[in-house]
Amino acid sequence: MKKNLLTIGFLTLTLSLSAQVVCHVDSDGIFYVGENALVYNGGGVQTKGNGIYDIKGNVMVVGGTGGSGLRTYTTSGGNKTDGGNFILRFNNPADIAESTYGQLYIQGLTQGNITAIVNKEFLAKKHGTYQQIAMPFSNKLISSLSTEFGKTFNNTRRSQNEVLVYNNRDVVADNLNISSTTPKNTSYFMLGSKNFDSGAPTSGSVYTIKGVPYANGVIETLTDAGLNTPFGTNGNGINAYNEKYNSYLQDNWDYLTNTSAPWSVPTFGRNIYQFGNPYLTNLDLKFIGITEAGTTNDGNELVQIRGIRFDSGNVVSDANGATYDTNAQFVNFTDPGNMPIGDVGVVIKPMQVFVIKLATNDEDATERQLNFDGLRRFKMTARQGGTDYSVTAAKGTTQVSSGTVKQLGIIALDANGEELARTYYVVYPTAISGKTSNHTVQTTLGSGSIIGTYEEDAINGGYDMNLINTYWLYINEANETDFYGKAIPLALYSGSIKSLKFEIRENTELIDNNVHALSSGTGFYYKGNNGVVAEIAQNQIIPVTGDEYSLYYGNSITLGTGSSSKPSRTQVVYSQSTDNFLVRFDPDWKKADINVYDMSGKQIISQKGVSAGKDFDIVLPKSNAAYIVTAVSEKGEKISSKIVR
Repeated sequence: MKKNLLTIGFLTLTLSLSAQVVCHVDSDGIFYVGENALVYNGGGVQTKGNGIYDIKGNVMVVGGTGGSGLRTYTTSGGNKTDGGNFILRFNNPADIAESTYGQLYIQGLTQGNITAIVNKEFLAKKHGTYQQIAMPFSNKLISSLSTEFGKTFNNTRRSQNEVLVYNNRDVVADNLNISSTTPKNTSYFMLGSKNFDSGAPTSGSVYTIKGVPYANGVIETLTDAGLNTPFGTNGNGINAYNEKYNSYLQDNWDYLTNTSAPWSVPTFGRNIYQFGNPYLTNLDLKFIGITEAGTTNDGNELVQIRGIRFDSGNVVSDANGATYDTNAQFVNFTDPGNMPIGDVGVVIKPMQVFVIKLATNDEDATERQLNFDGLRRFKMTARQGGTDYSVTAAKGTTQVSSGTVKQLGIIALDANGEELARTYYVVYPTAISGKTSNHTVQTTLGSGSIIGTYEEDAINGGYDMNLINTYWLYINEANETDFYGKAIPLALYSGSIKSLKFEIRENTELIDNNVHALSSGTGFYYKGNNGVVAEIAQNQIIPVTGDEYSLYYGNSITLGTGSSSKPSRTQVVYSQSTDNFLVRFDPDWKKADINVYDMSGKQIISQKGVSAGKDFDIVLPKSNAAYIVTAVSEKGEKISSKIVR
């Protein structure tokens, strides 16, 4: 029978000696670290034989004197390389989103003194055709993933069985030979997901990925991503694998700068950096753009940051080979101030990846360095403002002043109170109301999304009727002064939405429960189909009584909405992969009649009974001419949009 050396519950154990090894788990011994516990080792840690360091909570290994290390030994004293000794548990496989997990923090050990094989229990939602993942293990053999994930990886590109690694400079996912090893600590991997389901763990279990953890000291300088990459006209340039850039490159930030011709924006597709978490701890990215002295002290000040994309949602590969992700989460940053907006509590889990977009490539190198050490955090929630960096930092204090960023989150709940989707409305002094070619914190939604807001008429409020069939928004911004009391249209597109929950933040921090007023003395309001305008309070939940609402900041309400009914989700959008405009249909549509007219009223295209199950390509000559596109559903619902081709 194995000896249980120690079981640790909700406490902190400190082992701090000047010796080389402060914790040794002998053969047949087990050292348990309970969920939410913290164990600090001020020196080396090792196991022998089948001794186990079983981690459901958090462990710190901080180098002391005499060549401290993290090691696993055989009973005869050699390096044990088959794993099974240091185990980082995934504590609740039945609830992926909320489960806690064991974390390992390493500081002050050289890579050569880290020889232990760590078992990392892993479980995440399937992303679709390619799993977006980090691999925080040094010199891990890529072919070992076949055994660990229960499927066979190969070197055939576009087979959805290959392993890809992202090349930030050349803006391409490179093939990684399965006979090679992990190339870099911050690599962003994409694992082909064909037959992943057949290799999935049984219900209530997890994958186990094994490897040697990386030492600390990871710093990336964000420079030259796509600087000289020849994207070509409308993204039709060809990469080293004979693939068009417009078949996979996504720029959710510069797309809104010019939705009809995004590739004409000089920075479109450039200054985008894709990284994987190099550590077996969480990363807190919330304040990486903040430059005020003493705000968070995590060693980061990415002054030109536009935003972060994370939680890849669903990765889709279409019949033409184009691969892109949908329904990702975003945190964008205001200019000036770099205050985070949207999904502000961005905590990147171990083995998770993320994407950063910078505005330019010309800042001082120190203002383009990402210090991963200063981002490590055990807690599953981000720090509050005013909290200096520490891997164990608790919440700080909310600090607000005049000119703050005020954010309203609208969360769609089902009949059981579970979240289905969310959207955000943000106001602050330098925000821009309505459509603009300037940088904003706005991010678009796809046609399959079930809740969101529409671009507002900057003068009158309500819908901008010129844009309702072009895009709608996950994050919407307006100026808190010139748009005070004017309506932001909110639309719901699912009968499964039974209630709405409101989440209010000021300068990223949640205000107190049941409170309406912000530091300005006013707050957010809503109006439903009964025409009554009501205050919104923190954590308030209201039953859904219709599918169209209006949102307001300030109480001098302008009652006009600009439309008598909510728009269809059917949109006319520019397709990067086909270099054409297309009609992307509302999921509720079955059939559609498509017509295209030139500006004299002449009919150019007429298609009856088009299936709405896939996009409709609008094939027109490139003559810099304007056209009107109309689409009418089988139920008579109609959209109309102007394009220039």
